[in-house]
Amino acid sequence: MKNILLALDLQPADRLLLDQAVLLAGAFHAKLWLVHVAAPDPEFVGFETGPVYIRESRAKELREEHQQLQQILEDLRSRSIETEALLIQGPTVGMLEKEVEKLQIDLLVMGSHRHGFFYETFVGHTSSKLIKHLSIPVLIVPLPNES
Repeated sequence: MKNILLALDLQPADRLLLDQAVLLAGAFHAKLWLVHVAAPDPEFVGFETGPVYIRESRAKELREEHQQLQQILEDLRSRSIETEALLIQGPTVGMLEKEVEKLQIDLLVMGSHRHGFFYETFVGHTSSKLIKHLSIPVLIVPLPNES
């Protein structure tokens, strides 16, 4: 195993995911890829470009997410963990599939929140969609629901 991809939501529960991924990367002497898939721009999901304040707000969110990802990257590198970080935009499942293939990932690590019956039925679950589409192992770490 040479490459492990860790999908991050940039939420407090990511610490649990990081701990698991770091253990695996160390055990297998693998490179750890941190990936955060940011929500697509409104134009991507079929909306016209809106007022300037909407674009500025979205740009601010992306800068903050990038800074969070860089802080995690610096922390891991300071602990001598071979790590790279990517912030990408688009639909989560499709973007993770592309990165898995492009980076030649051997293992995907991601978290899963527990949702109710109706959510699962109508919205679905990112992890179950990825398991169906990927041909590599996927480690799903149960995460606490955020209040």
